[in-house]
Amino acid sequence: MEYRRLGHSGLKVSALSFGGATFGGGGDFFKEWGNQQVDEARHLLGICADAGVNLVDVANIYSHGLAEEVLGKALQGQRQNWLISTKATFPMGDGPNDMGSSRHHLIAQCDASLKRLGTDYIDIYHMHGFDATTPIDETLDALNTLVHAGKVRYIACSNFSGWHLMKSLAVSERYGWARYVAHQVYYSLVGREYEWELMPLGVAENVGALIWSPLGWGRLTGKIRRGQPLPETSRLHKTADYGPPVEDEYLYRLVDEMDEVAKETDKSIPQIALNWLLQRPTVASVIVGARNEEQLKQNLGSVGWNLTAEQVEKLDRASELTPVYPYWHQRQFAERNPPAVRSYRESGQIV
Repeated sequence: MEYRRLGHSGLKVSALSFGGATFGGGGDFFKEWGNQQVDEARHLLGICADAGVNLVDVANIYSHGLAEEVLGKALQGQRQNWLISTKATFPMGDGPNDMGSSRHHLIAQCDASLKRLGTDYIDIYHMHGFDATTPIDETLDALNTLVHAGKVRYIACSNFSGWHLMKSLAVSERYGWARYVAHQVYYSLVGREYEWELMPLGVAENVGALIWSPLGWGRLTGKIRRGQPLPETSRLHKTADYGPPVEDEYLYRLVDEMDEVAKETDKSIPQIALNWLLQRPTVASVIVGARNEEQLKQNLGSVGWNLTAEQVEKLDRASELTPVYPYWHQRQFAERNPPAVRSYRESGQIV
């Protein structure tokens, strides 16, 4: 397993991390992801540990706290061997202060997460989404307080826009507070919008990317193909509307190209999708989930080898989409605004 420094920090995370959203199985939405209880969670985490994975990611909202509870029990006696990432911001109750990134909500939710996880510190604490109703300085002051209290070691954000993240970094710099070292983002071969603004920002400000849903909301499993129905077991049956939209023909053309690369590499479609991500700028860790041991072992097989530069470029071309404004306009002047991926390649920092 490769270990990568997490953004502007000294923390090293495994290139693959394990996503615990499948733990607990509370509610219809999360049951579609998985319903793993303590014994199965402990087994899967053991497989991850044997492969060198050192980071597990959950959130307070996952199965309304059950995922954190399952993880805490599964890690009893081995907490010191793991980095735990969890999140707050989304609603955890019906009260007017039971959501958001206010000082009131964050301190209460951090304490609740610590209790469910059975630990006295969180390694990486994410703002699960941006709260435009709370002053940014209030949010960051509260997070800085949690860091100095020893309850949180590093802070991060998730699903922010470029200006959300940049303004937050500026506020942290102004007051000398803890700053976001990572941004947990959606990024995949069928969802490359991250490259338009957030990736260049991550390069410039040294913010590491933790990738969620790297298989495009279940579309890059290799089981979704032209002329075939959805597989019987797929989150897309009930959760497709919650995820990113993808046109069918675009997906089918991409999978056709991935099939050719699969033959050349003797790897699976998911492994190719994950390995492509691991070669992108700013990517610190790709979060993989699994319904079962077989899926997990397949995902873990995406490290220890690399697609060739020619194969990466082939997949780049097959998955490219015309960006929205102002990015399509900026790309007409690539000598002044080269894409972050191209800039990294030309600098020799990635193949």
